[in-house]
Amino acid sequence: MLRDQLLGKLIIKVGNLQTLILGIESSCDETAAAVVADGREILSTTVASQLDTHAKYGGVVPELASREHLRAIVPVVREALADARTGLDGLNAIAVTAGPGLVGSLLVGMTYAKALCFARDLPLIAVNHVEGHIHSVLLAYPEISFPALALVASGGHTHLFAVSAPGEYRLLGKTRDDAAGEAYDKVAKLLGYGYPGGPLIDQLAPFGDPRAVRFTRAKMKGNELDFSFSGLKTAVLRWTEQRDMGSEIAARLKMKNASVDEWRAATPQATLDLLASFQRTVTEELLSRAVASAEEIGAESILVSGGVAANRGLRAAAAEEKAFRFYFPAPGLSTDNAAMIAAAAFPKFQRGEFAGFELKAQAGLALAR
Repeated sequence: MLRDQLLGKLIIKVGNLQTLILGIESSCDETAAAVVADGREILSTTVASQLDTHAKYGGVVPELASREHLRAIVPVVREALADARTGLDGLNAIAVTAGPGLVGSLLVGMTYAKALCFARDLPLIAVNHVEGHIHSVLLAYPEISFPALALVASGGHTHLFAVSAPGEYRLLGKTRDDAAGEAYDKVAKLLGYGYPGGPLIDQLAPFGDPRAVRFTRAKMKGNELDFSFSGLKTAVLRWTEQRDMGSEIAARLKMKNASVDEWRAATPQATLDLLASFQRTVTEELLSRAVASAEEIGAESILVSGGVAANRGLRAAAAEEKAFRFYFPAPGLSTDNAAMIAAAAFPKFQRGEFAGFELKAQAGLALAR
């Protein structure tokens, strides 16, 4: 009876019947909330970044991330509801990231979502963070035909999925070590550009020769669709050691709040060539395996999501690919956000796939195997 009542809740808005879902995302270092109507229309999206908190440590510190989520979760949700011009009583459900991610961070969002659902008698929907990234593309392109190939590339994930339909996934390949975004950030830190360095490498790469430095492409035994970026990172380290770049790197480490022009001025041409060659190699690794996977499953389209999907070099290279059309999310939806969580929850709402209050955070939650 309760389930029927929950499914029967509808909101009348501008003469249309809409299902409003509040999404909450707190899997890593960004506290986010959003309200999405019918899984497609973003009514609001709010993100509180912890970048300044973690930058001094060169990466995300889990304990600090949890504390920052505790500070931000209430005001972020309030802002999302206010921007959407609705309140908790106007919602049909609340969706929350259940994993993968940092357990302490996940627990903050999950506990708050449970409390709101209990207080307002709303259904709770558990969403896989990686599935959310895939839906960030479907938000922009609901007309995508299936089967499709999904490449999810970020600081924590590099996966290839066969998508036969929304909600139906099969894992084809994944990284065996560093994720693509992680490799970007580690190389940037190695070269003195600080954290997060991926976006800065993308901005500096166009000023270098992408074929100046030859890197060996990873050859995978077993599953050829798997990725490996640790060898590339090590190759960059060896390159710097052979050229005694200590003083150059030390000078960049002293730079604070520099502009792209200032970073470029502090980067010799040889290092710009290194950055361009590194970016080209990562891009080729991602796209070549995505195309091979799409051919294997007979995909009609390729969806690219995750933080690395915002990379301009990757987008430009994908635009040159003739065999498949690549679909990217809006740049603002490439990184972690809650709109993608609310969008991924809508099909689950339609199917009545609700979670109980015994729901637990799962750091290694898999989308498919």
